[in-house]
Amino acid sequence: MGLLLYFIMELLGAYGFILFIVLGLSTVIQLYYYIFIFGKFAFYKPTVTPQNLSEEPVSIIIAARNEYANLEKNLKAILEQDYPNYEVIVVNDCSWDDSQKLLEYYQEVYSHLKICQLIEQEKYPTGKKFALTMGIKATKNNKLLFTDADCAPNSNQWLRLMQEQYTTGKEIILGFSPYKGFGSLLSMFIQYESGITAIAYFSAAIAKRPFMGVGRNLSYTKDLFFKNKGFASHQHILSGDDDLFVNETATSTNVAIQINPDSFVYTEAKKTFTSWSRQKTRHVSTGKYYKSNDKFFLGLYYSSLMLFYPAFGCLLLMQIQLPVCLGIFGMRFLTQLVIMYFALKKLKYAHILWLLPFLDVLYLFYIVIFGTRGLLTRKQKYW
Repeated sequence: MGLLLYFIMELLGAYGFILFIVLGLSTVIQLYYYIFIFGKFAFYKPTVTPQNLSEEPVSIIIAARNEYANLEKNLKAILEQDYPNYEVIVVNDCSWDDSQKLLEYYQEVYSHLKICQLIEQEKYPTGKKFALTMGIKATKNNKLLFTDADCAPNSNQWLRLMQEQYTTGKEIILGFSPYKGFGSLLSMFIQYESGITAIAYFSAAIAKRPFMGVGRNLSYTKDLFFKNKGFASHQHILSGDDDLFVNETATSTNVAIQINPDSFVYTEAKKTFTSWSRQKTRHVSTGKYYKSNDKFFLGLYYSSLMLFYPAFGCLLLMQIQLPVCLGIFGMRFLTQLVIMYFALKKLKYAHILWLLPFLDVLYLFYIVIFGTRGLLTRKQKYW
């Protein structure tokens, strides 16, 4: 019995040493990301961009499939932007609701609205990338601005603010699209996940290593689209009209960001776990097609998070060097709290900060579950 106890203690000692190494390395990686990467966005001060006096014409593109209710709710705000020269192209993608009638009604009131109606053909299935391509071909302007039917700009300055970022050499403008919350834990986690994503892609862009954008609030030039042959390289992948396109075409010099709250485009969070799960499975499935260095950038952060909490939890349960463990956790948490406070405040998500430790643990499970789903997903629905 004494010999068995000795071996158990020796085993625990060996495991404890390994767990300390894992905890230490994962903490160092986490601190590096928070201080030197996410900190770029947290403490970022936008330069004052002089208003573009030329006010170049812009084309707003929305691909919509059976979106009657959302178009009725949101389209008016897009059609009434404070900008002198723009058009709105709505691609009615094979809808079988009354979207076409609604669009035709709006067209009588707003002359700058154009409708691109697609008819479904059994032999030639469409999808969002095809709809967006048809919308882009229907535009008459070089500057393109994209959003979705379920999105509404935060102000009538959205278009102007996004357009103002087209300074010399810029071809892509990354905006932000926050989720409206409805008070549930699910909605707060959706906001947290979208906030982490935005902090990552804004920070990377500030560091001149842009890797993605979100199509609910994204702008790029028509010249860039056709120079890249559109979505040709990933046409076979049903998602990725936004992040894969940016991942392929962004350079260290051709991307700008816009984080003025008046440029935000709001959308409502999913109200059920099932609908949100289906949406996120589709979204995360594109990550495996990113450039290798971008996959490493994201993978290292995710891996450090997946190692940190299990190592910390095991050391607590084993009651090994508790003061040291708690000190490491406290240092990491305080760093995270400061960075996330300033970053989430910029994104108008500061109200979820009080749930930070809990949401961060949930985010770990999200990475494991949906990351695995994304790697295994082969087929998806178009919409």
